[in-house]
Amino acid sequence: MKVVKFVGKSLSFIGAFVGILLIVIYIMCFMFCYGPSEHARNLFVTTMLETGQMKFVVGLLMNDEKVQEIVNSNSMQVFDEEIDNSLINTNSDLDKNGIELVEISGSTYFAKMLIVNDPSRVKLSTIYDGSWKEYGVTLDKLVNDSDALAGINGGLYESTGNKGGRPLGLVVRDGNIEYNNPSGIRGLHLIGFSEDNLLKIIDLEGKNKEQVEKIIKDEKIRDAVAFQEEASDANNHFVKLIINGEERITYGNGSGANPRTAIGQRSDGAILLLVTDGRGASGHLGATAQDLIEIMSKYGAVNAANIDGGSSSSMYYDGKFEMSSVTFYYHNSSWKLPTAFVVEKR
Repeated sequence: MKVVKFVGKSLSFIGAFVGILLIVIYIMCFMFCYGPSEHARNLFVTTMLETGQMKFVVGLLMNDEKVQEIVNSNSMQVFDEEIDNSLINTNSDLDKNGIELVEISGSTYFAKMLIVNDPSRVKLSTIYDGSWKEYGVTLDKLVNDSDALAGINGGLYESTGNKGGRPLGLVVRDGNIEYNNPSGIRGLHLIGFSEDNLLKIIDLEGKNKEQVEKIIKDEKIRDAVAFQEEASDANNHFVKLIINGEERITYGNGSGANPRTAIGQRSDGAILLLVTDGRGASGHLGATAQDLIEIMSKYGAVNAANIDGGSSSSMYYDGKFEMSSVTFYYHNSSWKLPTAFVVEKR
């Protein structure tokens, strides 16, 4: 009888604690949305909209019209600029063995960047062996299975349930198309490298399989993934950050603050691989679109793109995770992935 009473009291206490916690969280969210700081409100709303599971919170606090107004005031200008290949010299006098790991701090994020002097060392690693699987693998396995030195997470994929075995949009590895299904993905872009080691960022909006295949052939794409340019009150993805040295114009922060992964190329051909933290990691919300543009510009990117981020964002280098997904039980690992950009050993 005492045991039953004890269990009953314990459950009552737990229930009360959870109830109070939920009330506190709701009050905090309400204060973000209706408090005196417009900047805090906008950052909170746009950040929540970019999460996989917490978008609904915003809908509980404000109507769709207000949400869309906030999204519109923190968005990015349409950027149709195409890459001018003549601005990049992949035959510069850089030490081709050179690779540098740089730490970067901002007010809402911490980041690390790998600077790879030789762009030919950056390749794509995938789990494809004639077919795609239900489950992907962690970033360290994608790196080590390729006998590579380093890597960052790659492109779009089905992430539900952390299965991670099936890519979305497009995958090209070593000149071979391993996945090509552009239909139904709004704002699809190719992000990858040509045979002459130039970073390519190509809009595939509205293209069918045959058209995408022709682009890959004409542009001589050797390794590539896909990401999405789409902004609404349900989602906020963006791709182009800097093209031909021109920074994309942003309104407000350009986006919410979240873990990010981005890739860029300097005029001397060197590749910039960037990963930021966020969603509470070390107390950080994450990086916004404007943050990525500022970082890539500071480190000399002529062309730069945002790729898949959020809980997927991760970096592995020289036998250890330098940046990992923010989910606490993956603090020294990553979500399961189908693709990764890797850096070959010398």
